[in-house]
Amino acid sequence: MSETVNQGVKSVPEYFGCNVFNKETMKERLPKNVYKSLLKTQELGVALDVDVAEVIANSMKEWAVEKGATHYTHWFHPMTGITAEKHDSFISPTSDGKVIMEFSGKELIKGEPDASSFPSGGLRATFEARGYTAWDPTSPAFVKDGSLYIPTAFCSYTGEILDKKTPLLRSMDVVSEQAIRVLRLFGNTTATRVTTTVGPEQEYFLVDKKLYDQRRDLILTGRTLFGAKAPKGQELEDHYFGNIKERVSAYMKDLDEELWKLGILAKTKHNEVAPAQHELAPIFATSNVASDQNALTMEIMKKTALKHGLVCLLHEKPFAGVNGSGKHNNWSISTNDGQNLLDPGENPKDNIQFLTFLVAVIKAVNNYSDLLRLSVASAGNDHRLGANEAPPAIVSIFLGDEIQTILDALETGKMITTNKDKEFVIGVDALPNFPKDTTDRNRTSPFAFTGNKFEFRALGSADSIACTNMILNTIVAHVLKEFADKLENSKDFSSDLNKLLIETIKENKRVIFNGNGYDESWVEEAKRRGLPNLVSTVDAVPHYSDDKNVAIFEEFKVLTRTEIESRQEILLENYSKIINIEALTMVDMARKQIIPAGLEFTKSLADAMVAKKSLGVNFDAEKALIDKASCLTNSILEATDALDSKLLEVKNYEDGEPAARYYRDVVFAAMQSLRAVVDELETIAPEKMWPFPTYADLLFRV
Repeated sequence: MSETVNQGVKSVPEYFGCNVFNKETMKERLPKNVYKSLLKTQELGVALDVDVAEVIANSMKEWAVEKGATHYTHWFHPMTGITAEKHDSFISPTSDGKVIMEFSGKELIKGEPDASSFPSGGLRATFEARGYTAWDPTSPAFVKDGSLYIPTAFCSYTGEILDKKTPLLRSMDVVSEQAIRVLRLFGNTTATRVTTTVGPEQEYFLVDKKLYDQRRDLILTGRTLFGAKAPKGQELEDHYFGNIKERVSAYMKDLDEELWKLGILAKTKHNEVAPAQHELAPIFATSNVASDQNALTMEIMKKTALKHGLVCLLHEKPFAGVNGSGKHNNWSISTNDGQNLLDPGENPKDNIQFLTFLVAVIKAVNNYSDLLRLSVASAGNDHRLGANEAPPAIVSIFLGDEIQTILDALETGKMITTNKDKEFVIGVDALPNFPKDTTDRNRTSPFAFTGNKFEFRALGSADSIACTNMILNTIVAHVLKEFADKLENSKDFSSDLNKLLIETIKENKRVIFNGNGYDESWVEEAKRRGLPNLVSTVDAVPHYSDDKNVAIFEEFKVLTRTEIESRQEILLENYSKIINIEALTMVDMARKQIIPAGLEFTKSLADAMVAKKSLGVNFDAEKALIDKASCLTNSILEATDALDSKLLEVKNYEDGEPAARYYRDVVFAAMQSLRAVVDELETIAPEKMWPFPTYADLLFRV
């Protein structure tokens, strides 16, 4: 019987990547010379000839049509934080009134979507509608929902960058160029391309859709704006890595299959710390492919959840009082001749090369921690960062004891003892071998070295990873360029490198912190060290246009000052819009749902009190509850009106930073005041009278 049931069922290796125009498919379908030309573009960044694009387009169209596609779309990443797509059919009319399926190289390479309604930060007026999408041949096309999806970059008619992919691609080129310069100093003549790779771990919540549909705040904002703490939360630590519920397991199974069909290397799945919270982790991919795939993963997670009667929440803090969701950006840097440049090698020569790249990253993070902080800034993530569930807003680096010992010895020139009881004087020619796993895992560190990569844990769950990795690539490229400039004309490379590393460690060691990032004493210690503590989005984002930050982006032609200023404006405007939507939703829910519920509860108590009084029965309990419920309902009305009035006053503030600061300092404070009294009323109101599902319902009824 089992053989009959399993007939025709394909194994994972058989269907993995079946909906992707990947290397295997291209090799089968493209002429050998065209395939080789495309590989050069993908692996070395060589420009693609138009004639070659024509052949690829025709082959890609035929493959997509065989997969059931009738349309194609240029899929891009505007500054909205989500992806965008406009679908055109392959059909073309013939003289006999019929149609044929056509797709040209021109259509593959360039599209012209309307650019007027996407965020531009002042780069474009509404009437300036023309925009262009340009094919990114380094990220594979795929078929989904009856369309061929072509990953593209997005710019305005006049050339300004309007998306997140283009700066990322540029940053990948510059970090490759500068890393190759450094590798040549170590005698590496085989590597011709260096790529940064990313493995973004994705946290998320699952809630029952029927309950979700009863929560206006979840529908409109992605988080619960009201909600008293449930009797049970995460305090027993029984959910983390616990047995996965059958319904959730079925969802995860379907999710894996959908991702695998799209060539996404979903590897790990487990329960996270908070009830109803889970995590998915993929295998590493190059930065731009990882960015595309993470955006696609988030979309597939949401769609797959609906098929199971669930809703996938990607907000950074959907529930107060339990952990929120982040995205751990595991970043590394590798050569096309097989080296991970953050992996300690087998001999002292490899070790000193590793140490050079490690120290370069340390300097980059120290000098540009403000950029890294703003790359994860959002209204949602402000609820997470700094709480004892996520890294603090202070950006620091965790290295672990062994590497710290070696850096200290290098700086001081003292001897160290290895685990083989051999003593070494740290120097280029006598650096001891590193153990392969040199660190513990510090979950409180924003930027932790974890063996052969850095894990940047501050990203929010809903964030695109493109901005963070664009910044990481650019700041590391800047330091590598400094190193290469100083060492390329050196007459004594070993000695000069040794001096450069010692000098760099001394000047940048303040950013290294191997302790508990959640400890309150770290805030004071960081202040003494001069490390910035950019607590909120409004504190962080204005640093985008600092002169030192603009200088490195313009130096490498990753972004212009105008493009940076536009991104800064978009981020601040988005923050204000989110807080405004949340505040309006709170006012709406309070007036239409919560206050009526409070009045109904009070009336039911009054009716009960009258009935008891007529019977001569003690009604002290009813009287006490009436007083409390009435008082809280009145307070809710007052707090609602106060919040509403604060929203009206925002017109007195200029757009951008002034408005964002007003929303943070005034509107958000009024929101918190309203929530406090609503949540208190919830604790005494009967469940049948409360207008929407409680935390206990949402977190434990999946």
